[in-house]
Amino acid sequence: MKDLEKYLVVSPEVREAVAAGKPVVALESTIISHGMPYPKNVETALTVEKIIRDCGAVPATIAVIGGKLSVGITPEQIDYLGRRGLAVTKVSRRDLPVICARGEDGATTVAATMILADMAGIRIFATGGIGGVHRGATQTMDISADLEELSNTSVMVVCAGAKAILDLGLTLEYLETKGVPVIGYQTEELPAFYTRKSGLKVDYRMDTPAEIAAAFRAKLEMGLKGSMLVTNPIPEEYSMDHDAIYRVIDEAIAKADELGIHGKAITPYLLDEIQKLTGGESLEANIQLVYNNARLASAIASELVR
Repeated sequence: MKDLEKYLVVSPEVREAVAAGKPVVALESTIISHGMPYPKNVETALTVEKIIRDCGAVPATIAVIGGKLSVGITPEQIDYLGRRGLAVTKVSRRDLPVICARGEDGATTVAATMILADMAGIRIFATGGIGGVHRGATQTMDISADLEELSNTSVMVVCAGAKAILDLGLTLEYLETKGVPVIGYQTEELPAFYTRKSGLKVDYRMDTPAEIAAAFRAKLEMGLKGSMLVTNPIPEEYSMDHDAIYRVIDEAIAKADELGIHGKAITPYLLDEIQKLTGGESLEANIQLVYNNARLASAIASELVR
């Protein structure tokens, strides 16, 4: 697509790695601008990149910078996004053409990051947790665009499950309807972001990065569009008590309802409120699960290019 060259900017390091068949791991930028306070957001983003490099892969943090779809942004650009925080537009599929036409900045969600990774030829993406079906969606129809993208775009997503603020059961049902296989890494139970427990089962358990890579390779070779969702439980030592964190989530959701917060503003609000209610414990859990996912994604990416 010749016209795409007007918008897509891939860093030389990422472009060369993809062309040479080296392992590359995509990273989102919403977690930088909307997921954590400054400077913790920037510290976390840079540490995730270092972890991926230490694992033998190339990191590709993705964002919209000055209207350009930027794959593989610089540390200075990461700091810029972190400092601007919520002033940076949260960008999903629907927002990309408008933000680019206006020459603005955007922090990419899971959906938008998948799209840009696919444009750049990157097949593995590590994040914290995906969006999904929100509680009460039978009335509000509040369903994240991440789920639709998972059914359309051939980029594997490695996460710690869907965010625990969501209706996890309905999220699984939606993914099943859309034909997205949900893999549990060394577990048969769907992890629930802050905690390893959900009481829900994944589609398949896989115990090695090589096994996961082989299944995704088969999917690509068959020409089956869509993602494979790999759910990786938060490390045991950082997993929060299931009942305690869900009490906090319920309290945060009730407060959001009182304030009339909804749409794309709801997830950043709830994550921030949960952090306050847990005295920062949920933020530390969030950071550690992202690091854990980066390691697994790097291992899978390395196996995929063998």
